[in-house]
Amino acid sequence: MKMVKKLIPSYVNLWETGAFQQCAGQIRDLMAPCRLCPRECGVDRLSGETGFCGQGARARVARALPHFGEEPPLTGERGAGTVFFSGCALRCLYCQNFQISQEGLGEEVSPAALADVFLDLQRQGCHNLDLVSPTPHWPFILEALELAIPLGLRLPIVYNTHGYVSTELLRSLEGIVDIFLPDMKYGSDESARVLSQVPDYTRLNRTAVREMYRQAGPLKTDSHGVAVQGLLVRHLVLPEGLSGTAEMLQELLEISPRIPLSLMSQYRPLHRAADHPLLRRPLTGDEYRQALEMAEQLGFEELFAQELESAENYYPDFQQENPFQTERIK
Repeated sequence: MKMVKKLIPSYVNLWETGAFQQCAGQIRDLMAPCRLCPRECGVDRLSGETGFCGQGARARVARALPHFGEEPPLTGERGAGTVFFSGCALRCLYCQNFQISQEGLGEEVSPAALADVFLDLQRQGCHNLDLVSPTPHWPFILEALELAIPLGLRLPIVYNTHGYVSTELLRSLEGIVDIFLPDMKYGSDESARVLSQVPDYTRLNRTAVREMYRQAGPLKTDSHGVAVQGLLVRHLVLPEGLSGTAEMLQELLEISPRIPLSLMSQYRPLHRAADHPLLRRPLTGDEYRQALEMAEQLGFEELFAQELESAENYYPDFQQENPFQTERIK
């Protein structure tokens, strides 16, 4: 992982040149008809229609808090400034965040209120602005940033996503996002279709990750080991090989072995996992160790691992003020 001096977030440079507003306009145009994600459901959200993701004409936020459950370069000593947005383009049977991704938990907020959320996370000392599932909300996020930047917002922006992202959106965001944190969930479209009800995941996911790598490169940290720019990829290992880890690792390796990889063991049979006969049980130690050994043998330069017991620690309840216990990823 490359160490660099602390950088000014890239969106500040866009703001100072006046290009930020142009990017924001391009992304807002993707809302009516809506083409923010690869589903391109085409509804006019600005007129109050809701898309496949369940979102309409305002941002919906479930929680915002300093979060210590991300990878160490993101949490540092003071936590990631995590904003959990509602809605999702996927329908994962086992989603640990199903309360907000599929059940709609969250409150609509204005751009001004969202700007206050961002600035408050900065005042609390968070290392970054960690936007979880922001894809349906980017037009509103950019409106909030336009208000927050002149008031001193300088946190690096993290795009924390399931990885089902359109290249058109990513290119419109170039220069705004500092750190990309996508999932590469599956090694096959069949698993994606059955487990997440999403078409053509692997091709679109790989194309998106390549674009993220082009924009940001591998992860870079400051002298304290805190991420300031770059790409880190996540992969949740599922029971019975359902995540297609071997195939996913080969695909990521073709993009670059320099991309840090977080192999997650936190699978737990939540939400509708009991509906699938192979998802009803937790991940075993042997299954997770096999995934780690494959990644090590392929030569990935930076690898983050979890304790198998983390499945209990990462179980969130968004009915609570703080949904998470603070278990760190090693």
